[in-house]
Amino acid sequence: MKIAVVGATGMVGEVMLKVLEERNFPITELLLVASERSVGKELSYKGNTYKVIGLSDAVAAKPEIAIFSAGGSTSLEWAPKFAEVGTTVIDNSSAWRMDQTKKLVVPEINAKELTKDDKIIANPNCSTIQLVMALAPLHKQYKMKRVVVSTYQSISGTGVKAVQQLENELAGVEGEMAYPYPINRNALPHCDVFEENGYTKEEMKLAREPQKILNDKTFAVSATAVRIPTSGGHSESVNVQFENDFTLADIRRILNDTPGVVVQDNPDTNTYPMPIYAHDKDDVFVGRIRRDESQPNTLNMWIVADNLRKGAATNAVQIAEYLVENNLV
Repeated sequence: MKIAVVGATGMVGEVMLKVLEERNFPITELLLVASERSVGKELSYKGNTYKVIGLSDAVAAKPEIAIFSAGGSTSLEWAPKFAEVGTTVIDNSSAWRMDQTKKLVVPEINAKELTKDDKIIANPNCSTIQLVMALAPLHKQYKMKRVVVSTYQSISGTGVKAVQQLENELAGVEGEMAYPYPINRNALPHCDVFEENGYTKEEMKLAREPQKILNDKTFAVSATAVRIPTSGGHSESVNVQFENDFTLADIRRILNDTPGVVVQDNPDTNTYPMPIYAHDKDDVFVGRIRRDESQPNTLNMWIVADNLRKGAATNAVQIAEYLVENNLV
């Protein structure tokens, strides 16, 4: 099993290698791939040193799977080139997510849709993944009508430059800015670029992607995405209106029985999800589960996950595992 990790030198790429190692993914040959300026750089995996190669060399090597985390423009240009030589691409950018010919996959929810013909598979947005992990089993039981989500997103979702900006601000050092304003002691209601409708791209991903993953347009999502000065882990305040009524005991039971979801919900002991607990974990944590008393059949929840793991690297590796286990590569 020849595997290429494209964007191996980036934040998600580094976590990707960590997750592949932790999960003991069956690799016989590993190709670490990055842009030309990183070619020749050395990275380690399972105690061995690997030299970073360029994209052309990686395509020529014809890996069975290429896991991309190298940005949308790179994915648009290079994913089809890998697919042409028979490689299955799992892409972490937004490039292919809403393409009607490509599957948008969270393995616990819709991996069964994958076939050998799916040569470019899209990994959803980090905020979307943790949201649908909690919503999918509840939708199945109670049928969602409307979801209102406000996110509290880590700077690590923006990348190395943003992490450096926060570190500079904490140290009182002037440096390059990833954001138009300081992030320390601040909250920016501005994730990604603004679109014509006044929403940001991140907010529109949250609106569109859940419908595609669940293959259902009978519910609608309205989102506000906010960047906060945490170095890892995204949090979401979620309000869900269902067609059918529920009991809180049943909600907790359903979530408890969902693989990959952990309920942390006991106000008496101040037990609730926080990014500090989710760090370096693959589960999605749900708490503050309570009825919205302002309207019927409506639930409030607080959802937290490590955006670089389940929100990106782990989800991609889980897709790769599914492909291997089901002989789809």
